[in-house]
Amino acid sequence: MNTKQVGDITEVRILAQLVAAGYSVSIPYGDNDPYDLLVDTGSSVLKVQCKTGWVEDDVIRFKTASKTTRDGSVTMVDYDDSIDAFAVYCDGQSEFYWMPVDEAGSKSTYLRLTEPEIDHPRVNRASKFTFSNRLPEMDAD
Repeated sequence: MNTKQVGDITEVRILAQLVAAGYSVSIPYGDNDPYDLLVDTGSSVLKVQCKTGWVEDDVIRFKTASKTTRDGSVTMVDYDDSIDAFAVYCDGQSEFYWMPVDEAGSKSTYLRLTEPEIDHPRVNRASKFTFSNRLPEMDAD
């Protein structure tokens, strides 16, 4: 599979999980927006970028910048204020993760699967960012 197919599969898996959790989810028309999904919580609509994670040395890693080619040059563009959160699916873990953009790194982010030897505020434990622990609350009808 090429990277576009892998990304499409990740996006549809995340979409299905969000809908199953009770969210109303919309897909923007076209491929020119910096976000893949719009997630309605009842009081706000969140712009979400879907990412495919992979396991490497007891961490789940995912890119938090997009590769773009402009005028023949490849550049990395981060998402800054153009999205609210990353939704991550890691096939090797069969788990979904939610990370607000302000908690993610500028180029890539790591979610530690095992407990670190030292406790440090910059260590992101994967268990803290699972959908069940981090999805935003929905407003009651």
